[in-house]
Amino acid sequence: MSTPTTPKKSELLRARLEGGALSATNWIGSIESLVFHTIIFILVFSLVLFGVSFDRVLLALTTVLSLEAIYLAIFIQMSVNRNTLQLLQVEEEIVEIAEDVEGIEQDVDEIQKDVDEIQDDVEDIAEGVEEMEKDIDEIQKDVDEIQDDVEDIAEEVEERGVVPEEKLVKEVK
Repeated sequence: MSTPTTPKKSELLRARLEGGALSATNWIGSIESLVFHTIIFILVFSLVLFGVSFDRVLLALTTVLSLEAIYLAIFIQMSVNRNTLQLLQVEEEIVEIAEDVEGIEQDVDEIQKDVDEIQDDVEDIAEGVEEMEKDIDEIQKDVDEIQDDVEDIAEEVEERGVVPEEKLVKEVK
């Protein structure tokens, strides 16, 4: 009994046959195959020069060509099936990628909304800073006016004469 991690003999045989079919299909579509078949046809037809009847040569050649055509058709169909399977897998991957792109687009839209909100917040903060600057300017004007008033009072006190501190403290109590 085989374990799940150990491939069965039939799976190994199938993999070998598919590999052989792939190799045969690749070789048949090559320049080497063209040269090989051309040489074989020349050799087969040259058998007539060695006394083999032309009918027998044609019979053997057509039989071999028929068998070769059958196997070639099978190999081609196997390649088509394999390519179809690969295309289906690629199609699934494209669908997944499209879904990922759609998700990314949604994320970008959300980020853009967040950026817009942040921009609005920055504009609000800038307006707040401008208002604070105006308030600070007004406070500075008020401080300047108070300073002027204090200076005026100090001059007035000086002009009228200095009141001793003790007297001021008693008057306050």
